[in-house]
Amino acid sequence: MATFSIHSYPFSFNLQILIFLFFTAKPISSFALQNNPNFDPYISLFGDARVENGSSNVILTRSHAPSSGLLLLDKPFKFVGEPVSFSTEFTFSLSPGNADGLALVFVPNGFQARFTSQGSFGLFGENMYLGIEFDTQKDDKVGDFNANHIGIDINSLESIKVSNLSSSSMVLNNGEPLKSWVDYDSSSKLLQVRLSTFDSKRPFSPILTYSIDLLEMWGTKDVFVGIISTSINGSSFSNVYSWRFRVRHVLNSMHSLPANPHKDSDGFRTGKNKFCAFTFLAGLIFGTGCGALFAFVVLFMWAILVSRHSVFPVECQVSPEDFRYEMVDVVVEKDNQFDKN
Repeated sequence: MATFSIHSYPFSFNLQILIFLFFTAKPISSFALQNNPNFDPYISLFGDARVENGSSNVILTRSHAPSSGLLLLDKPFKFVGEPVSFSTEFTFSLSPGNADGLALVFVPNGFQARFTSQGSFGLFGENMYLGIEFDTQKDDKVGDFNANHIGIDINSLESIKVSNLSSSSMVLNNGEPLKSWVDYDSSSKLLQVRLSTFDSKRPFSPILTYSIDLLEMWGTKDVFVGIISTSINGSSFSNVYSWRFRVRHVLNSMHSLPANPHKDSDGFRTGKNKFCAFTFLAGLIFGTGCGALFAFVVLFMWAILVSRHSVFPVECQVSPEDFRYEMVDVVVEKDNQFDKN
């Protein structure tokens, strides 16, 4: 991941910049997206992020250098209480050029007042965050192996898990719209990232997965969610065309089963085996009963058909009087011509 810093400037100049950013790091506009069906209604724009006239998408960076923009959901959420899962999907495009790319970030309160002065993705110097980076810069300092990858960052710019997009024939910064899905399941404590072209359906298999307990990470803190992009020399632009974020609160009773089946206790495995055996036995009994019923119906129908086509002899009472012998006189008349002779 490429980084840039303002530490090379004199201290007084740095101080002036920080004071300026502190007082100007307010949302530029949230009304611009309230009537846009492609975005959640409560999203604020920070830094260089803007919605240009006649456009329905958000441009995060400008032509000047350095440039950074942030989309931030106004309403935070907590992982405490009922188990919290979330799902988000967004479409974006990155133009070719010398830019860092784009990142989905989960940050604490106050981040929006600091991000513009903190280098790549605005995460430099933060000590608590979760980032899913769509990185288009190769930075050897943080272990990037190419300029076309997705990485998961936890409290560090060095990704803990990376997926090489070049192996899947996808390019992040060719200007084509892409769509990403990021899901977290609190029961399995699994974070999943999917990516496809804009006109493709949601992939069945994630391109990147990572096991993490976000409740343990965040505790009772408020969590803000944002999409951020930074550019080093202003030669490229980052666009966001849509963004939806959903939090799901799941009842504790639905999370009584262990998150990882390989870590089940012996007692749970025994109960599970008993349940499976009982289910198999019940299914066997039910199948046997259905088979017997089917056989009975077949036999019954066969008996009806056979009885319709069978011929039975009629029993008659015969008495000796019905048959008797009688003498019959037979008179034979000869032909007249024989009489003349």
